[in-house]
Amino acid sequence: MRYNTPLNSRGGLLWTDAAMKIEQLLEHLPAYYTVAERELVARAYRVAAKAHEGQKRASGEPYIQHCLAVADILAELRMPPVVVAAGLLHDTVEDTGVTLEDIRRDFGDEVASLVDGVTKLVSLPRVSRADGSWGEDELPLPSASERERKRALTNESLRKTFLAMSKDIRVVIIKLADRLHNMRTLASLPPEKQRRIARQTLDIFAPLANRLGIWQIKWELEDLAFRYVNPEAYKEIARKLAERRTAREKELQQAVARIEEVLAEAGIQGRVSGRPKHIYSIYRKMQRKGLPFEALRDIRGVRVIVDDVSTCYHVLGVIHTHWKPIPGEFDDYIANPKDNSYQSLHTAVLFEDGKILEVQIRTQEMHRNAEYGIAAHWRYKEGGGQVDEAFERKINWLRQLMEWQQDVSDASEFMDGMKTDVFDDRIYVFTPRGDILDLPAGATPIDFAYHIHTEIGHRCRGAKVNGKLVPLSYKLKTGDQVEILTARRGGPSRDWLNPHLGLVKTQRARAKIRQWFKKQAREQNLAHGRAALEKEFKRLGLENVDLQSLAGFFGYRSAEDLYVGVGCGDVSLNRIINRLAEVQKAETKDYLAAHPVRRETGKDEVAIMGLRGMLIHMARCCHPAPGDPIVGYITRGRGAVIHRQDCPNILRVRDKGRLVQVSWGTPTQAYAVPVRIRAYDRGGLMKDITMVIADEGVNIENVSVEVKERNGETIVDLVLSVRDIAHLSRVLNRLENLPNVLEASRKRAG
Repeated sequence: MRYNTPLNSRGGLLWTDAAMKIEQLLEHLPAYYTVAERELVARAYRVAAKAHEGQKRASGEPYIQHCLAVADILAELRMPPVVVAAGLLHDTVEDTGVTLEDIRRDFGDEVASLVDGVTKLVSLPRVSRADGSWGEDELPLPSASERERKRALTNESLRKTFLAMSKDIRVVIIKLADRLHNMRTLASLPPEKQRRIARQTLDIFAPLANRLGIWQIKWELEDLAFRYVNPEAYKEIARKLAERRTAREKELQQAVARIEEVLAEAGIQGRVSGRPKHIYSIYRKMQRKGLPFEALRDIRGVRVIVDDVSTCYHVLGVIHTHWKPIPGEFDDYIANPKDNSYQSLHTAVLFEDGKILEVQIRTQEMHRNAEYGIAAHWRYKEGGGQVDEAFERKINWLRQLMEWQQDVSDASEFMDGMKTDVFDDRIYVFTPRGDILDLPAGATPIDFAYHIHTEIGHRCRGAKVNGKLVPLSYKLKTGDQVEILTARRGGPSRDWLNPHLGLVKTQRARAKIRQWFKKQAREQNLAHGRAALEKEFKRLGLENVDLQSLAGFFGYRSAEDLYVGVGCGDVSLNRIINRLAEVQKAETKDYLAAHPVRRETGKDEVAIMGLRGMLIHMARCCHPAPGDPIVGYITRGRGAVIHRQDCPNILRVRDKGRLVQVSWGTPTQAYAVPVRIRAYDRGGLMKDITMVIADEGVNIENVSVEVKERNGETIVDLVLSVRDIAHLSRVLNRLENLPNVLEASRKRAG
């Protein structure tokens, strides 16, 4: 790419771009642009320059510089002139008085559609649900903070872009160019905003560039984002790379020269070059292998580019003949291309200097596709023919990945689905007939069943993997052969939508399960939803929950509508419990900001309204935990004792003047919560219980077991250290899913 990001001596990035002018952009346009197409780009610049006149970016530079930079990235990718024009105009509708109709009138429907696709929303869409409840923008959200509103807007805007992408892939290429330039100039923003934007880039935009196969944009987005997400690790790796740069470059030059010599002796013509290792990829390798930087032996790489596929394998044979290959480090992505159509041979050998050398071998066409991915369709369109067919295959593949989106109305769920179904690593499994299915890593037999056919998913009751029965929570692996066992009739279980049980991974399957429940009668969904919520609140010991406010947050007019939403799967119990925990934290944070509290322990666990410096103790009779409604009782000589509001001891207090209003502070430790498990006795029961608890990072402070010989029932009473009610909910869900466990719930006081 024309804008590079070299490292300085301190491991920081050097910004090398000077102020651009339209003349420079016109020089960078592909040579095959006609005079009329160049005039279209120049005219788009004039409109954008006039619209953004007087506007400045956070860095202080004129805003039009951003528009020129985005257009130049698109020109470097050799995108069509309408896309470069849309890149110049991409912020006019959002940030100036220019309207979409103005763009359509002056530049036509195609440019207007592209600009609309990348324009952010300024308010949440007005959506009316089929059950008569209201969308978020039409209902006051008394408990939603401004930060949550902004997050919802961001998700809606991204959803809008991705839906536009399914119709015209060029929309997302403009969005990637926009994000790339924003990341290059991120230093001008406040630190908190830098981290938020960088985190979103690592979570969404870099994986998206990878999905589209645009490696040039992917690696730069990753390195730029990593610099702000984990600055210490970034600087440390950059410093260590800089320390040995001269020696490493010399070693790489020697390796390139030696490989060229060996290939020439074998009569092979090809281009050999050093392949740079990027900071984020080195970090990922350190994390994956659990090694420090000094222990990595394979951070050098070379690339060999030849004329045809047969020569690729010839080169591989020559390389393996001269140097010993490292076991387990060979991948044939020519015979088995990656899901984004990436093709290459990868190997690693023990080179002559005793160090590991990575080698990639590919043809020129494979190299173009690896560098520019789906953008290569336009970059090399003048070559014609074969690339177009590959392009259509990629587009169809992307559309199939996103076919579930029409069944998802919530923007945050849509973005979660994008992360799992589109951006996650992939696995390849076989049907009993030998057909290959492409699924996200972590997919289960239920995901497999819904991928085959909706009805098979609905009637799925079990699965065999490689001929052996497996639980429905089994995580499929590449190479597994999967057979689904079905019932003649019936539907999915509501437990499948519980994220804590790990039964369903893909948004595609979740959408189809929700759709099935939506078809059930409203009264049935109402009853199921009410029962599920009441059971969860009772299990967690929650009382007096403000259901009307909760319903409003999720876009419903009443608690009854919320019950229906829970019953049909539109709103999961997990989201509701997480929301209750968020509300408690937000209210406490606001209160503490206005009423600072000094604690003897130095912890901001509880704030006492109107009092400062008072000793605080947690009541042992009811074990209050963050998220519980609590009250303080003023004692003589021991300060305030914090009880749950429904604690029997508090209800019996006669001197109400001793009771004080309190609220939870920022949780900085775990809280002891008594839990009771009812189960039928079996061998290994306690082992399974303790394994689940340990897996959740929970300590057991106390345990007692009672076995009733008459009916074989076992009562296990535990005191667990949890962070908040959301954490407690997840632990109880997993415990209740164990074989023979009848119930896992919070033990009530008294």
